[in-house]
Amino acid sequence: MDSNDGIHTIDTGFKRPGFDAAYLIVEAGRGAFIDTGTYHSVPRLLAALAQAGIEREAVDWVILTHVHLDHAGGAGELMRQLPRARLAVHPRGARHMIDPSQLWTGATAVYGEATMRADYGQAVPVPAERVVEAGEGAVLELAGRALLCLDTPGHARHHICIWDARSRSFFTGDTFGLSYRALDTRNGPFALPTTTPVQFDPEALHASIDRLLDYRPLGMHLTHYGRVTDVERMAGDLHRCIDAMVEVAQAHASAADSQAAIAAGLAALYERELAAHGVPDPRAALAAVLREDIELNAQGLVVWLSRRAG
Repeated sequence: MDSNDGIHTIDTGFKRPGFDAAYLIVEAGRGAFIDTGTYHSVPRLLAALAQAGIEREAVDWVILTHVHLDHAGGAGELMRQLPRARLAVHPRGARHMIDPSQLWTGATAVYGEATMRADYGQAVPVPAERVVEAGEGAVLELAGRALLCLDTPGHARHHICIWDARSRSFFTGDTFGLSYRALDTRNGPFALPTTTPVQFDPEALHASIDRLLDYRPLGMHLTHYGRVTDVERMAGDLHRCIDAMVEVAQAHASAADSQAAIAAGLAALYERELAAHGVPDPRAALAAVLREDIELNAQGLVVWLSRRAG
């Protein structure tokens, strides 16, 4: 856990080290979590809270960028441990926190029951009276520190990014893509869009990225993974890669096994991108760091193609 401007980065332990982050903001003895990881992550979040010297009763907010389970799966259990906190979530996601059964069933269809139990644990409901719908323009106050919520679709229709004027930074969930520290080079962080099923919308994602840049942020706090500061360059890389991924999907839309063909096309694209970024062994990095992202992105692009065709 590190701290900058009262912002603590917490490795949730999901999948592997340096893969999935939650954040704790501390202001004047009060706390707010942004994203939670999974049910299994909650002890790590509570340990980070204790390390920061904040009592559980002093946490005012649990804020979710969106309700995908690697970001929100631990929300219900964390809320059980934080007696005074309220849960802030996009209006489209609120019902899934109050009754997570549909969310769990949908994720199980993608990952399978055994993986769900091992990786995600369980989904605990949040009492409706503790849920706050944080849509476009909502301001969440943390001891006088304003956290502004922006509606940022593209990765998911139930996605918000949170602007913290104090640090001049955004908490971006998946809107500003993925950037794993293992892929950093002398050229800076490597940036990759995420098209995880099922609501990828390239035009909306382009617009959301541009909207974040309008605030001239000094940094972005990504769930996958950590704080990055090379914002303008990374945004350009994301825009270019979104378009390239769409081209891959369209090129293989009629293949007998379109998902496998798209996955192969993405692997080739990412290998080229890694090489251009200066990663020493792009193929090894692809296998070690991006293998699962390739499959999830391919699945999401197949859904996007199907939605367009329909």
